[in-house]
Amino acid sequence: MSRTLRFNRREAIALTASGLAATGLGLGPAAAQTAPAEAAVSETIMTSEDTHPLAPGWHRLSLGEARVTVVLDGVRLGEGPHPTFGEDQTAEAVGDLMAANRLPRDRFVNFFNVVIVETGGQTVLVDTGFGEGGRANGMGLLRQRMQAAGYQPEDIDVVALTHLHGDHIGGLSEGGAPAFPNASYVVGRQEMEFWTSDEARNGPRAENAKAVEAKLGPLKDKTRLVEDGGEVVPGMIARAAFGHTPGMLCFEVGSGDKTVVLTADTFSQFVVSFQKPDWQVRFDQDKNAAAETRRRWATQLAQSGTPLIGYHLPFPGIGYVQAEGDAFRFVPETYQTLVSG
Repeated sequence: MSRTLRFNRREAIALTASGLAATGLGLGPAAAQTAPAEAAVSETIMTSEDTHPLAPGWHRLSLGEARVTVVLDGVRLGEGPHPTFGEDQTAEAVGDLMAANRLPRDRFVNFFNVVIVETGGQTVLVDTGFGEGGRANGMGLLRQRMQAAGYQPEDIDVVALTHLHGDHIGGLSEGGAPAFPNASYVVGRQEMEFWTSDEARNGPRAENAKAVEAKLGPLKDKTRLVEDGGEVVPGMIARAAFGHTPGMLCFEVGSGDKTVVLTADTFSQFVVSFQKPDWQVRFDQDKNAAAETRRRWATQLAQSGTPLIGYHLPFPGIGYVQAEGDAFRFVPETYQTLVSG
């Protein structure tokens, strides 16, 4: 896909000085310091409205013939990670784990990483962030930032949803109309069946079920249901990751001998989810199944060396899993994808 991007010299210089343009291009910090401003932003736009501390809020990498772009829909700062993470542990135990990893004991930042994949001749948006409902709280920045990365809403051919929590489906509509007018939609069969069931509609998760109906109901005729092993588009396969929700999916994206796994909310905190995979997470619907899913995927990723992209991991959420005894560690991507192969 070829696009012509426009930027002014003032924006180019600002981006080059920040070093953020280099991440968009996949260059290293040294290159950012020495490359001319015009070259450094050949695929980067920063709008004057985007004053977020992680602006421009997108990061791109190549994966064989595929192109993967992570777009930061927003960040949320607050107290934690206990009791959201380590719900079955004491605040002191969770605080000790944070301190051992040079993190605040009782403050927490959550990230919301949406992914755009160009593969198999299709442009696929994986999850949609908060949408317009999150903008009052500094979220819902997907539309602004995907345009900065060179994508218009009309460019999206397929919207693939890992699961149907609000922070993943909120951006499906904009101003009462479909936010991605040319897209079809892919959802896990088990996930859709649960959220449209009487159990969901009449139980403690009724509000989320109402949101699913409001967001996906009008898109029913354009929605295709998939199961474990189903193809989203050529080069992109759905994999079961049940537990956080009854039918959550991960997506394997492959091109040639290169693969990355979009792990959705399997790993939602880059310390707890890996170092203490059996600790309970408040938002996991089936806590035992979610813990089993974390261990299964962590083991598989550690053994294969396959990179992952996590929806809630520190932006851009790309990294690797390292086995450590009976647990694991998240290793952020630095330049591995730039020099491998």
